[in-house]
Amino acid sequence: MSLERRVVITGIGMVTPLGLDTKTSWKRLVAGESGIGPITAFDAEKFETRIAGEISDFDATSFMTKKEARRADRFTQLAVAATREALASADFIVTDANAERVACLIASGIGGIITLCEQQNLLMERGPDRISPFLVPMILVNMASGVVSMREGLKGLNFAPVSACASSGDAIGQGLQLILAGDADAVVAGGAEAPISPLAVAGFNSAGALSKNNADPKGASRPFDATRDGFVMGEGATTLLLERADHAIARGAPIIAELAAWGAAADAHHITMPAPGGEGATRAMGIALKKAGLEPKDISYINAHGTSTQANDKYETQAVKTVFGPEAYKTPISSTKSMTGHLLGAAGAAEAAVCALAIRDGVVPPTINLETPDPDCDLEYTANLARRGTLKAAMSNSLGFGGHNTSLVFKAWQA
Repeated sequence: MSLERRVVITGIGMVTPLGLDTKTSWKRLVAGESGIGPITAFDAEKFETRIAGEISDFDATSFMTKKEARRADRFTQLAVAATREALASADFIVTDANAERVACLIASGIGGIITLCEQQNLLMERGPDRISPFLVPMILVNMASGVVSMREGLKGLNFAPVSACASSGDAIGQGLQLILAGDADAVVAGGAEAPISPLAVAGFNSAGALSKNNADPKGASRPFDATRDGFVMGEGATTLLLERADHAIARGAPIIAELAAWGAAADAHHITMPAPGGEGATRAMGIALKKAGLEPKDISYINAHGTSTQANDKYETQAVKTVFGPEAYKTPISSTKSMTGHLLGAAGAAEAAVCALAIRDGVVPPTINLETPDPDCDLEYTANLARRGTLKAAMSNSLGFGGHNTSLVFKAWQA
């Protein structure tokens, strides 16, 4: 395949509950450390769930003025920070000459919910005259993408895919398509989410989705374990710089991995429950493998959606078995949500970054807290300790409320 028909990852920026940059987040993931703890963002004493994956020591004014920070919801602030790192790590400079060929696709599942909660409280306490004139732009899901575009001068296509927890996986997939279609030379693609607010926690509690293991925060997210009782909400942002391969090579860019394919499919089944047997996830994985020109035996690692909910982990396991056949039992799998919590609309991008870094460094990060076997989840989930070895290709799955299924395939770069 010609270099004009290949897309590579040249930069990664991460802000997660494990660290304020990619290096720290990745190091702690490989070490099997948890970023989960008691909620400090608000008083959660009366809530069923009082734990989350919060980002510590994040200071938006380190890269924004105080005035700019006040006009941006936290999810937008996180996106700006991640993108700054992604562009810097790729040694990519936006200029008048290339700005129109650089697109920006930063997804979010629920956007500015922290601002929404704060302003609703203000409305009830002090009346409509006290509402911020920036309320509407601060809560819009597309605003992280918009603000990043404005701050970095990115003048190509700009929008925010919204497909619940598959959102940023879809953003990366659509970034791939943009480049292959000739509509961009480079794409800032990823996701940002800052959902740790009273309304979001209460809402997910009412849906029965969150872990209530408040006594053991670091052990609460336990994908594929028989004792799992729900996911742990997390916040964060990750952006990747995608480039057409010949464009990256021409400017001497560092190539982390190749983005080989994107597969997506809908369950058309239920607003929150995955389709029985993981039928939609099965099709998404199959599409991605076919587009990548790979067989199941070629995949060295699967980063599972692995939310730590009963149905998701069971059905995703079944989907992997359907697609991979006998290879399912030989392929290392892990859920890094066991350490970061579930970053909702930003999860797919964080886990895409994990796949690229896993290929680069030859290491599969673990699934921590996997202690009690579940007969419905009987694959190789890389329990508690990372595994090292050469990785030729990796797959990342993202599955969202509404029946959205996305699968991305990455390859080790070979010119």
